[in-house]
Amino acid sequence: MTSADWPAPAKLNLFLHVLGRRADGYHELQTAYQLIDLADELTFGLREDGEVRRLEGPASVPAEMDLAVRAARQLQAAANSRRGVDILIRKRIPIQGGLGGGSSDAATTLVALNELWGVHLPVGQLAGIGRELGADVALFIHGHSAWGEGVGELLTTMELPPRHYAVVFPGIGVSTAEVFQASELTRNSPSLTIRGFLQAGGRNDCAPVTTGRYPEVARALDWLARRGDARLTGSGSCVFAGFAERTQAQAALSDLPGAWSGFVAKGLYRSPLQERLAAERARHGQG
Repeated sequence: MTSADWPAPAKLNLFLHVLGRRADGYHELQTAYQLIDLADELTFGLREDGEVRRLEGPASVPAEMDLAVRAARQLQAAANSRRGVDILIRKRIPIQGGLGGGSSDAATTLVALNELWGVHLPVGQLAGIGRELGADVALFIHGHSAWGEGVGELLTTMELPPRHYAVVFPGIGVSTAEVFQASELTRNSPSLTIRGFLQAGGRNDCAPVTTGRYPEVARALDWLARRGDARLTGSGSCVFAGFAERTQAQAALSDLPGAWSGFVAKGLYRSPLQERLAAERARHGQG
């Protein structure tokens, strides 16, 4: 059986404060995750022989390193399942762009196969598996825009003002590990409340590191800042600016330099993955 059209949406970090370094080497963070309507699309071909294969996906990421493949194997192990899968990933989210594409692919794989394999692990256990793959995976399993704390996995559902975003990918990827290991990264931002963020906003503590080490990201941020309130998402490389109207976001991307790519995305409260899961359950009389 083949099950298609499972979306893996992207996210923006509307701010990102690094509060300190933990004993385990990870960092204490605060952020506001905004889901957007740009999404990868995954198809799952179910197998009965236990094999997990990626038949289509980004050429720059070896199949064995792909978070979707790793997620499927983690779920197999957690559920002691003998079922397998062929995974096809149609990438639309730029790789190493700070948009969470790999984490979202992993989350969609966990959510979809939990249903398609008939495993039915609770959401909390799925999120626990996801945390072993990356801090952002839990967000996409959670399925709503959210306030994030801890390493980004402690989530409080958050309904953000409706916005359209002009997003620019400057044609290069950024290593998240490099940025968070950088000696120049500040790690002492004060803790914010949700109300404080909504009233006064916040900054991205990774931005000085990323723009200092990746000049093309700095150029993209400067270019977009002349058209709106430009921010870096995650550790980069993508930059974005929010607008009340879609036409304003489209106008901000006019005359985009040829070496870069850009798109307009709508902010979402609920992930389209949740809608796809509901449709799958309705199809089998579980809705």
